Amino acid sequence: MSSSSASSRKALSKIACNRLQKELVEWQSNPPSGFKHKVTDNLQRWVIEVNGAPGTLYANETYQLQVDFPEHYPMEAPQVIFLHPAPLHPHIYSNGHICLDILYDSWSPAMTVSSICISILSMLSSATAKQCPEDNDRYVKNCRNGRSPKQTRWWFHDDKV
Repeated sequence: MSSSSASSRKALSKIACNRLQKELVEWQSNPPSGFKHKVTDNLQRWVIEVNGAPGTLYANETYQLQVDFPEHYPMEAPQVIFLHPAPLHPHIYSNGHICLDILYDSWSPAMTVSSICISILSMLSSATAKQCPEDNDRYVKNCRNGRSPKQTRWWFHDDKV
């Protein structure tokens, strides 16, 4: 996230704070397998360690997700990106942006950080080749100056990976 968008980020609503505190308590007692929340004092930004699932292309590899929660979470989806270096994957751009419908058009307030993580791990696990998206270079170039993945009009057309 660029410094300009970080400073313009609005504080979490009371509903969002309550929901995130509840999710954090649940996470601490029952974390999703393969994930570790890196503890900070910032409820609005979580950093989560992702371990590739055994038997997949990403086995024994570790990545980090950054989850930024908007003022009106869970009515609005969080912004989720991979921190550098992002995994080589057909739906993950080298700048960390993730093309996954639940993060955008198919978001539901019933989803949680845990369910997002499980979906991302499932997406990683189903990959048959480690490769960047075909339009990676063009997309990353267009995202300079801190453009959020939420400003992208995604085209969800590939359910095989």
